[in-house]
Amino acid sequence: MNEIELLRQAHELFQNEPQLVQIRDAQRVVFIGDTHGDLEATQIVIERYFDLQTTLVFVGDYVDRGPRSAENINTLLEMKLENPKRVILLQGNHEAWKTSPFSPADFWENLSREQQTLYSSTLSKLPFAAALPNGVIALHGALPSVEKLQKINEIPLGSAEWRQITWGDWQHSPGQSLGDLGSRPQFGRDRFDTLMKSFGMNVLIRGHQPHAPLLLYDDRCLTIFTSSTYQRDRIVAIAESDKKIETARDLVIEAI
Repeated sequence: MNEIELLRQAHELFQNEPQLVQIRDAQRVVFIGDTHGDLEATQIVIERYFDLQTTLVFVGDYVDRGPRSAENINTLLEMKLENPKRVILLQGNHEAWKTSPFSPADFWENLSREQQTLYSSTLSKLPFAAALPNGVIALHGALPSVEKLQKINEIPLGSAEWRQITWGDWQHSPGQSLGDLGSRPQFGRDRFDTLMKSFGMNVLIRGHQPHAPLLLYDDRCLTIFTSSTYQRDRIVAIAESDKKIETARDLVIEAI
């Protein structure tokens, strides 16, 4: 399939997905952190984990920084088209370069204007979060300031709540909003506890913040990366649907 047709079909598919994806029927869910152009990591995940009983949830940031961004995102889009219910691609800040520009952005800056338009139009339609019935929520950065979980479906692209999801960081500090660090809103433990209780969730799985501890907030906030771009292990997290999950230690956390 050529690039234009791939992006056209993916755009149509994402338009019909909710911004909050509820995963109800999977026997096993594997969560994958930022891959950032690390095609090898994506290929390892597919070969090692993907089967008929497994749903893959990628938490965003598929392009920039790594050497094979175009191949990585196109591989993921092809997988999504082939397995629309069992491959979930969430939106990270690097998929929203057109909405919230940043630099360096080697993938985006090396595209033609036509390609920029096609990719940004498609990737801006990616959902924002995924949730499991056993109390796990996944998204790219921080939790949005909405009253209930389902309100994620109503968050506008480019809004403050969208920026919290795609750009937000967690700090090992008490408090709610801790201000901004450049373009990145900062949040503390009190905000995490308040929103997780409001959403009825136990564990957050996210990426985005390369220098964050693996576990925060009594092991209920798990930050994973699945890219060789950063000086940390490529990590995935695995949730079995029939297992009660109260902290991230109830997940299987593996280096690949």
